[in-house]
Amino acid sequence: MTSNVVIALTKGRILDAELDLLSSIGIVPEEDPRKSRKLVFGTNRSDLEIMILRGADVATYVEHGIADMGMSGKDVLLEHGGTGFYEPLDLGLGKCRIMVAGLKDEPPLPSRLKIATKFTNTAKRFYASRGVQVDIIKLYGAMELAPVTGLAHRIVDIVETGNTLKANGLVPMDLITEISTRLIVNESSYKTKFQAIKEIIDALESSVAVQ
Repeated sequence: MTSNVVIALTKGRILDAELDLLSSIGIVPEEDPRKSRKLVFGTNRSDLEIMILRGADVATYVEHGIADMGMSGKDVLLEHGGTGFYEPLDLGLGKCRIMVAGLKDEPPLPSRLKIATKFTNTAKRFYASRGVQVDIIKLYGAMELAPVTGLAHRIVDIVETGNTLKANGLVPMDLITEISTRLIVNESSYKTKFQAIKEIIDALESSVAVQ
């Protein structure tokens, strides 16, 4: 770990909102991460760097202390299930839901269901809490095809508007959890860099509160 505070951000659609949020508290990268292949960037603050990672990797880098802080979707954190970091703040970005969905005109189903999802741990916990036996089929995309083609009876996936489900003859059925981007902080960093990290958390909390 460097003496600087390192914040890991999630690349992709959510990056714009994360950069805007940092900008609102006076933290700006020295060059635009969206136009560079670099992964680590200095900022207008000599004591602070940002790191751009895949969403699934942010929690791992924070857990192991490579990054002191990170912004990660709650869906990723639920799947990661790791320890070694705190989750002090809901940043309110990228709001959506993880839901169970199935065919609109669903035929009678067997007692043991086949569930297609990339959120395997979340799906297992949900069905275990209901005492339902399921077989999990891991997919990374085109989830909506699974019930249509008979690969699975239902899916567990992120739902924003529900339009994609509707277009493929599916309907949302059960809400598993609400999702948004969370701020996470490495446990050791919170102790060793307390003042700097606490200032960032407080500033972000104030910024989120007025948005």
